[in-house]
Amino acid sequence: MHSRLTISHLALLAMLSLSPIVRAQTAAQQAAPSPKKTAPGADLTGVWTQYPRIGANSASEGGFAFSKEEPPMTPWAEAKFKSTKAPHTGGYSGPSDDTTLTCFPPGVPRIYLFNFPMEIFEVPGRVLIVYEFGHFIRQIYTDGRPHAADANSTWMGDSIGKWEGDTLVVDTVGLNDKTWLDQLGHPHSDALHLIERFRRVAPDLLQIDFTFDDPKAFTKQWTGTKQFKLRPDWQIAEYICEENFSNKEINEISK
Repeated sequence: MHSRLTISHLALLAMLSLSPIVRAQTAAQQAAPSPKKTAPGADLTGVWTQYPRIGANSASEGGFAFSKEEPPMTPWAEAKFKSTKAPHTGGYSGPSDDTTLTCFPPGVPRIYLFNFPMEIFEVPGRVLIVYEFGHFIRQIYTDGRPHAADANSTWMGDSIGKWEGDTLVVDTVGLNDKTWLDQLGHPHSDALHLIERFRRVAPDLLQIDFTFDDPKAFTKQWTGTKQFKLRPDWQIAEYICEENFSNKEINEISK
């Protein structure tokens, strides 16, 4: 009996000695801020494809551009555009100077206009977009950093983003001038400043509103919109550009 009482007393003392620690831990847990959440409907994760899908009439229906209206081009851009040999214009069928046919990156924002899916991931401090075409990866930093002051011009640019309610606003600069703006061959310069507003307008529909600002290529800012459909049963597949065309096909198209 005595031994049982001693053990009981020891157990009670142990519990009493731990209770301040337990209470402190519970209070700290209750006081800790909960993870920051974006507004309802702000989840952009998933595999998306341009909607409606690009088809044979996409050139005339606007599927190969960000707007059915012609961009307000400067004389420099108009001259460059007239010299473009784009195979997607509907009226051009000769050899093309489209460098993506020889596996150069399409760059941002043209990559959205390819008939390939993209997958969006949200991770702490970043939003990642993985494009099936070329397996290009775009990093959009959402940790509050500014644009890199000494960034070199690149194919995908320097992108930073912030949430405004349920909309992700992405600001991109630092793009090189080696790409077309769209599938029709409209040019842009390395001064292109792109703003994208990502918003889920329906459970299975993502809308991106674009604002283009490039004083060398355009006489004023202009806008465009694209929508993308969620493909919950899809996954990003392997895509090897060098296997997309035979050498003979590339030579015939780009010579």
